[in-house]
Amino acid sequence: MATVVLTVVGGAIAGPIGAAVGAMAGRAIDDQLFAGPPREGPRLRELQVQLSSYGAAIPKLFGAMRVAGTVIWATDLREATTTSGKGSSRVRQYSYSASFAVALSARPIRGIGRIWAEGKLLRGAAGDWKTRTGFRWYPGDETQAPDPLIESIVGIGNAPAHRGIAYAVFEDLALADFGNRIPSLTFEVIADDAPVAVGRIAEVLGEGAIRAEGQGPALIGYAASGASVRDAVAALVDPLGGWYAPDGDGTVLRIGSGAARTIVDDGPAGEAPAWRRPPMMPSDVAIAYHDIARDYQAGVQQVLRPGGARRMLRVELPAVLDAAGAAAIAGDLAARAVLAGEVRTVVLDWRTIDITAGDRVAIAGEAGLWRVRRTRIEAMRITLELVRIAAATLPAPAAVGQPRLAADRVAGTTRLILVELPAEAGDDVPGVAAVAAGTRDGWRRAMLLTGDDGGGWTEIGDSAAPGVIGTVTLPPGPASTLIEDRSTSIEVTLLHDAMTLTGIDGPALERGGNAALVGDEILQFARAERIGAARWRLSRLWRGRRGTAAAMAGHRAGEAFVLLDPATLRRIEEPVPTVGRTLTAMAVGIAADDVATATIVPAGPGLVPPAPVHLTAELRGGMLELRWIRCARGVVAWRDGAEVPIGEEREAYRVTLADGRTIEVAEPVLRIAPPTAPLSIAVRQIGTNGASAAATTTYRPETK
Repeated sequence: MATVVLTVVGGAIAGPIGAAVGAMAGRAIDDQLFAGPPREGPRLRELQVQLSSYGAAIPKLFGAMRVAGTVIWATDLREATTTSGKGSSRVRQYSYSASFAVALSARPIRGIGRIWAEGKLLRGAAGDWKTRTGFRWYPGDETQAPDPLIESIVGIGNAPAHRGIAYAVFEDLALADFGNRIPSLTFEVIADDAPVAVGRIAEVLGEGAIRAEGQGPALIGYAASGASVRDAVAALVDPLGGWYAPDGDGTVLRIGSGAARTIVDDGPAGEAPAWRRPPMMPSDVAIAYHDIARDYQAGVQQVLRPGGARRMLRVELPAVLDAAGAAAIAGDLAARAVLAGEVRTVVLDWRTIDITAGDRVAIAGEAGLWRVRRTRIEAMRITLELVRIAAATLPAPAAVGQPRLAADRVAGTTRLILVELPAEAGDDVPGVAAVAAGTRDGWRRAMLLTGDDGGGWTEIGDSAAPGVIGTVTLPPGPASTLIEDRSTSIEVTLLHDAMTLTGIDGPALERGGNAALVGDEILQFARAERIGAARWRLSRLWRGRRGTAAAMAGHRAGEAFVLLDPATLRRIEEPVPTVGRTLTAMAVGIAADDVATATIVPAGPGLVPPAPVHLTAELRGGMLELRWIRCARGVVAWRDGAEVPIGEEREAYRVTLADGRTIEVAEPVLRIAPPTAPLSIAVRQIGTNGASAAATTTYRPETK
């Protein structure tokens, strides 16, 4: 009879859904411990898989929860192209972005915290983004308007507002980090300001058909879904040992101990009906849940019976808990499992006819409480089938372990430096590259543009890998370009402590390794020593490299330091750099307001040969013989004494004498009549794009 009454009440109050809740109150509720109809409620793994299927269920969220959501709208991928390299090495690169919307909750929310993409943080706890994107979210209230991006694409008046659905919109999410496809996302959604009690969740889901007698344990978060309210509530109520009872025109939810009616069991045992007794259940329990300490990933707490059980009761609780809270629930569940077989039948007189299924009773003279599972009225006698209510247990010890969480590294602000690259043989325009980095170790890349505010800006693609950038705190002193500088060192402070420098050996130096721009001088360092947070001392230097000997003077503290690592250099091809013409570039970080600009006026020193070296003037056979050694542009290894390639259209030199004569020769030697007075001599190599700096000496005749 109780079943019929509750079904009618549920249907009258809340329609078919309420009827489903009411119908189950009159029969065995603890279906996790006894055989019963299958559930179709949420499972832990379903919350981590992003769906886009038509008709996919959207959960109602409580507290703080991590969910994947359902893609409800998306555009085609947007393709952009950039070209890098020069000559036959020019490469066209493609990049992609996507815009889409994801439904998160069928109940209003208060905010969105972190977002994960493929298990890695896309948005950090501070609200910072790890990849460039536009982003908006809607709380799911009844006043929200359609998203402007969706409306601009599908047409004014054609875009749904999705009122009652909390959702997020990504606009032009850069897909380079995800293999140029939309990644699988999960969202930290804050639906309520604080943890929510189980009783409160049941009341909200029941929409007035359910009243919670006690609020029960508080959950950090919960995602309710299922084919009915019964499914959504049962996923919570069953593991907590809850049950339902009629409550006037509604249904009351009860959990654990509470107010009870005392009865006297004095009826003959033989009068009790032969109801089936369920078998004793095992006490080993494993409960899976979303662990707040593991970024909502699945955690497991176990209660094991000494000596081992025949089998283990496994329960999936789609709720967010800490380890201690989950262990406490597991302990209570284990205690109830042990008592599940303790069923008692009592026969009472007609005065107890008002006792119904779901009531608590205490038997006079005995300890503990019982739940009325079934009632029968026959021949003015009331027969009750009772199930023991487990008393509160000591919390089971929680297994904590060591969580492995996605790194939440902040990008900081973008820094941009333009450097003029040493020219290689065959270059006829100066090479300029952008080096970008961030002030924090989470920085990845920036979008690069060239131009100016007057003529507009042109996107040229993304920056290369994060560069190693800093400032000089102890500048280098004077030195020679011909031998290793072991008398001076440099101290630099990098943008953050995660940036590192390493020492290299002689062969690596010979291949051009550890080249750095210090002020306007390019030098190499063989030794790097960490001397503090983000502070380094560089020694065993090779100075004035790649035609920058003239910049060795005038170093000062505070000038820029840039490691010239090829992996971090993004060469600028458009517009074509020109000697003497200002080039301006802009780097736009992940955040729209993270913008850095830099300018450079290329001087083109690498377009002409380096100055000749080892200029000598000696008397030979009555003539003054001038000799020198040429140098080649670029990094050219000298192997086995063989002549290195000249790297110019022809070999030619211009010798300027202080007496006003200028002589051009095609080899590094010149013979002239010996002067009778001191004579200053300057030798320049004539390159394809101009003459080198001068090598100088003064010849002084012997006096007798």
